[in-house]
Amino acid sequence: MKLSLCIPAYNEEKNISYPIASAIDLVDEVVVIDAGSTDRTAEIAASFGKKVKICKTDNPRNFLENKVRAIEKAKGEWILQLDADEALSNELKQEINEIVFGESKSKFDGYWMPRKNFFLTRFLMKGGVYPDYVLRLYKKEKAHFDLKDLHENVKIKGKVGYLKNDLLHYADPNFSRYLLRWDRYTTFDAEELLKKYPKEKLTKVKEARLFIDYFFVKPLVWFLKTYIRHKGFLDGFAGFVFCLFSSIRFWVIFIKFKVKS
Repeated sequence: MKLSLCIPAYNEEKNISYPIASAIDLVDEVVVIDAGSTDRTAEIAASFGKKVKICKTDNPRNFLENKVRAIEKAKGEWILQLDADEALSNELKQEINEIVFGESKSKFDGYWMPRKNFFLTRFLMKGGVYPDYVLRLYKKEKAHFDLKDLHENVKIKGKVGYLKNDLLHYADPNFSRYLLRWDRYTTFDAEELLKKYPKEKLTKVKEARLFIDYFFVKPLVWFLKTYIRHKGFLDGFAGFVFCLFSSIRFWVIFIKFKVKS
């Protein structure tokens, strides 16, 4: 096999059609790692036919583990790694087709692709959000994950190039979904902060410095950088909400850290 589409999923019945429908006629197989979904995720994925292979597993704290599991089960020389809420644009699909199935051999072992992120009412194009480069096409034998961060990209042993066309990310079509993801990410970051500053080593001075940093410095710097410097205001109301909540996430991280410490 030349190309395997790998998708980790958990309760993604509203989204799982995005990646599969956009790539089913391009890839040789689709490997879906279903992390114990209680909805129709597996049923909808299976409806796309024999190319789709569904593997049931648990729902780990760091869901990157399921990306690794998908890669391990894939048989393709190349891996196309997509999340359950992502889709190939037609132009990106053609670009990938030429790289993997074209007559000329690729000189790269992996490719970064620009990603558009949908938030509430529109794809965000400012605020430092676009182009949100992600490494999603690579040779299986050249790839590995360190599993240190929720937003970690795959590591490639070899040359890496850049694609021109956009990956479409339908991450947050409504505010409720955004808050669910926001809660998950802030919990993970709080737990990582707790590892760095365990209770037995956290002095009152260190705690005071963290409070000032997470309640005043980081939120202000982040908002000014994304909304003013990177012109997030040009994305209208959606841009303002995104910049605001990505800034005050530091409050939530510290609060969760404080409760757990």
